[in-house]
Amino acid sequence: MLHLRLIVPADRTEAVVHTIEETVGTTHLVVLPGAARDPAGDVVMCDVAREAGDALLGELRELGLDEAGSIAVESIDLSLSKRADKAEEEAPGEGADAVLWEHLADATHEESTLSVTYLAFLVIATMIAACGVVLDNAILIVGAMAVGPEFGPLAGLCTALVRRAPRLAARSAIALLVGFAAAMALTTGFSIAMDAVGLFGKDMLEGARPNTDFIWKPDMFSFVVAVLAGIAGTLSLTSAKSGALVGVAISVTTVPAAANAAVALGYGEIDQMWGSTEQLLLNLVGIVVAGTLTLVAQKVLWGRRVVFPTPPLPETGGSAPGPPPGRRPGPRSSSAGEAGQPRPPQGPDPADVG
Repeated sequence: MLHLRLIVPADRTEAVVHTIEETVGTTHLVVLPGAARDPAGDVVMCDVAREAGDALLGELRELGLDEAGSIAVESIDLSLSKRADKAEEEAPGEGADAVLWEHLADATHEESTLSVTYLAFLVIATMIAACGVVLDNAILIVGAMAVGPEFGPLAGLCTALVRRAPRLAARSAIALLVGFAAAMALTTGFSIAMDAVGLFGKDMLEGARPNTDFIWKPDMFSFVVAVLAGIAGTLSLTSAKSGALVGVAISVTTVPAAANAAVALGYGEIDQMWGSTEQLLLNLVGIVVAGTLTLVAQKVLWGRRVVFPTPPLPETGGSAPGPPPGRRPGPRSSSAGEAGQPRPPQGPDPADVG
């Protein structure tokens, strides 16, 4: 379940309440007239099943609450309520399959920003990976993969492509390009400094490295693993199962490939540098293609699930009970007009702002 806290201009409260009451999967509706001070207005709160959340958020944005008021959403970890159980049963689909596009856009917007923290993590991860490739230490490689923050911009790029948000796409691409360029340049300097103090050596890079030489020898398995990781990573973001992201991080060789290319560049090993660069690009392309297609598939399949929320029951051949009369199973409708309130123009998509 999701909890919504809304600050609503007084002249739109009736339309907002009507929208919430009509949406299947909502419950625990509370209206506090005049409770809000900044901005001034009424406070409206409700709980909504996750699978009905995206459609309701879309309706509320069409009523202009994201500009004239406020929409705050938080997940409910525990709700002991028969009404909440009934709301989840009435809502079409399963909550684990639902995609909250507004939440996804907001999360990827933050993760795809080129910030000092993002650069610091990427540089440190690449330097750790450099130690791993020189020492042929698989543990260091895995650790570097887990530290690397590059999946955020990759997910942002996938989301931008599906939502047609050019600013988010540009921000994500800049974070990837500038981030990896800076990390590789600093790691090259780091490897030269390590060589100067006798901790790195060219013979270590050129010697037998059974645990890490795959990094600069890409093949079709590299692309296959990147595709699978892109699917898993996207599903972990859209289903809020963030624990899977750790597995995604340690299954692709983006950071190790960048590190191997940087070290090889410092020693003038052009073959290893180009091989590692090819490995890096192969992984990036595979993740973006798979992540984008996964989001498209989720959008199509969930749309069909909302439109056809009552599949036939095999025992009787009939249909499962539909939503209560007058209530929507989540899709958009002209609720504002039904409430007698004018519908203000829709605000800009947050994924395409800034």
